[in-house]
Amino acid sequence: MNRIIACLCLSIFICFAASAQQNKISGTVKDAKGVPVDAVTVQVLNTNLSTVTDLTGAFELVNVPSGKVSLRFSAVGYAAINKLVTDDNRSLNITLEDAGLKLDEVIVSAQKTEENVQNIPSSISVFSSAKVNDYRIQNTRDLSAIVPNLYSSNPGDGRNVTSIRGITTTSYDPAVATYIDGVNQFGLDTYISSLFDVERIEVLRGPQGTLYGRNAMGGVINIITKKPANYTTGFAGVDFGNYGQQRYSAGIRTALIKDKLFFGAAGLVNRQSGFYTNEFNNKKYDRLHGYLGNYYLKFQGSSKFDLTLNVKHNENRNDGTFPLVASVEDALSSPFKVNQNTLTKMFDNLFNASLSANYAGDGFNFTSQSAYQSNYRYYDKPIDSDFSPIDGISLINNYGKDWNKIQVLTQELKFSSPSSSTSRLKWVGGVYGFYQKNPVKQGLSFGEDAEMVGSMPGLNIISINKGKGFGLAAFGQVSYAITDELSATAGLRYDYEHKKQGVYGEMLMPGETQPIVEQKDTSATATFNALSPKVSLAYLFVADHSLYATYSRGFRAGGLTQIGSDRTARPLVAYKPEYGNNLEFGSKNTFFDQRLSVNVAAFYVRLTDAQIPVLILPDAITITRNAGKLSSKGVEVELSARPVKGLSVDYNFGYTDAKYKSLSLPVDKEVVNFDGNKQIYTPEMTSMLALQYGYRIENLNKLNLIARGEWAYTGDQFFDLQNRFEQKGYHLFNAKIGVSNKRFDVFFWGRNLSDKTYVDYVYDFGAAHLGNPKTYGISLAGRF
Repeated sequence: MNRIIACLCLSIFICFAASAQQNKISGTVKDAKGVPVDAVTVQVLNTNLSTVTDLTGAFELVNVPSGKVSLRFSAVGYAAINKLVTDDNRSLNITLEDAGLKLDEVIVSAQKTEENVQNIPSSISVFSSAKVNDYRIQNTRDLSAIVPNLYSSNPGDGRNVTSIRGITTTSYDPAVATYIDGVNQFGLDTYISSLFDVERIEVLRGPQGTLYGRNAMGGVINIITKKPANYTTGFAGVDFGNYGQQRYSAGIRTALIKDKLFFGAAGLVNRQSGFYTNEFNNKKYDRLHGYLGNYYLKFQGSSKFDLTLNVKHNENRNDGTFPLVASVEDALSSPFKVNQNTLTKMFDNLFNASLSANYAGDGFNFTSQSAYQSNYRYYDKPIDSDFSPIDGISLINNYGKDWNKIQVLTQELKFSSPSSSTSRLKWVGGVYGFYQKNPVKQGLSFGEDAEMVGSMPGLNIISINKGKGFGLAAFGQVSYAITDELSATAGLRYDYEHKKQGVYGEMLMPGETQPIVEQKDTSATATFNALSPKVSLAYLFVADHSLYATYSRGFRAGGLTQIGSDRTARPLVAYKPEYGNNLEFGSKNTFFDQRLSVNVAAFYVRLTDAQIPVLILPDAITITRNAGKLSSKGVEVELSARPVKGLSVDYNFGYTDAKYKSLSLPVDKEVVNFDGNKQIYTPEMTSMLALQYGYRIENLNKLNLIARGEWAYTGDQFFDLQNRFEQKGYHLFNAKIGVSNKRFDVFFWGRNLSDKTYVDYVYDFGAAHLGNPKTYGISLAGRF
């Protein structure tokens, strides 16, 4: 921690010591009819500078770096545009067109700098704040099928398993990394999946190891929330739906001291009476409620330097954490019914804090981000581990705050080329480090009916796993414009990681008071390192039309196996990192003056040292080992269009063929070959068509009447490596209708309108969880 503080102090000193040139950019913003547009956000990309237009459409930016800079203009109801500004022309007249006539020019920070998504030689799906609301993306799992070749689900406990292009999460180390406001949500236990007050979501497909490091083999979900600025804005919203769905949100962003100190706060309350009924007591089973907060305090030291403190917390309470049925057949034949005798409540407490120092200078840009994450998750009573009404097996994990509380510290220092650089060379580089502590203690208790599950009544087994780890990395990437049409990118990252795992196990026999030590307190260490290169070429053969080819490599961290209740499964066995090599060829195209965009990509991924999960029952501990090779190939298409005024068309398509070239699994204490089996949680096809039409009534305060329909298709997929449990392809239909303007929204909505019953998560022992049934409700939102 002392090193982190020292790095921050050094960065602050560098930033204040740098000189600033006083340059100004001013102008006016009008619509296509020449009417001034107020409340337009004007941002200088890759700097701390932004402002808004006044009632006459005028704006002014001071202390802008000299040279070429990119400005972004965005406002509700208008298509966002980007403008390259030079020293020769710093007085601007900007025209914004109706969002119903033109697509946004999309800016992303996928390569650690802000740039136009169409200029990046990689497959990236981007959802603006408006699109997040249109699709009702309220959780990261809602991205399923909306993003080509992405699938996400969970067994009811909120820990999403996400797959992109056949690279899927099979252990507590995810295969798809999630970042929220620049902070890596380190593992399945520490990330916040609920979403609100979102500025945009970027989904990067394919390995992203060079810039993002470990566990980004399948890709990255990069979430950016809205930040405070010099002007006051706020919102409030309520949602009501069937099954007792309630969602209340509110927030405000303002300047406490103009140009110096800014504050932002947003909160969300989420409730649901539950989809499942427990036949054991004839009550709703999966009742839940949660609280989520997001707070900012930003200090603007100068036009070039700022400090931002961001704190997030998420408290989830779930009365039926695992609404699981013992088999896929039972889940489908009696949908949304469970029969469990052991009733418990989940207490899930997540905390996330970060401190960022940002400097945007004439010679370089610099960012330092220090972050802390923790998750304390426990169940007040034992969990029903046999998922039945018998008193068979219960899982206990409530042993106090010293256990089952995961903590992570991360630090990143990043340098990049300045926003005003006129050089053909663009670069970014830095260092990254983390420390993780993961003490886990849980016990198995066998009840009066234990003989029905092959055990003894009164038997208790306790397993303790104490994990620690740290890692260091250095990364760099350069892009060079060989000509005005041809550019090349090359990057490399080196990661070093050290893990230590301690285990201890004991057993208490029926009627005894003194436990038997089965596994003495012992530990082991393991060290891993990885190189993650990336190279790409992009060719702009005509304006707004480009071709690219990219090779990239990613890895998932290695580790040490845990101890479970089955003491014959040896703990502390090291498994190697999993590597993925990706080849991608694509084309990005914009037609008809930003009315149509079509992006196409083809990919081939080769996975080596595949980490195979072996679930140890009944304590549900996953033992990981390297046991396979996998190849995945496919295509993706993304299309967005504004064919006529008010009509928007978005279509996404993905096809993935992911098979194991070699795969050996233990079955009944024998090793069986499963070469050629399909990858789990990987639909063969995903497809999403969204149509939305808006009609504006000018004399009613520019009120928009909006109707929207969505069709999503998820193809055939398997849920276990033996390919026993399958869900055939299915269709889902969503719709909403309502009114909207600059200040408020009112919408009636419905999801899964055909009430399709389908399985979306299955454990490899067969316990299944269904996707949500038909839901509908009303949403109201206000803005100022």
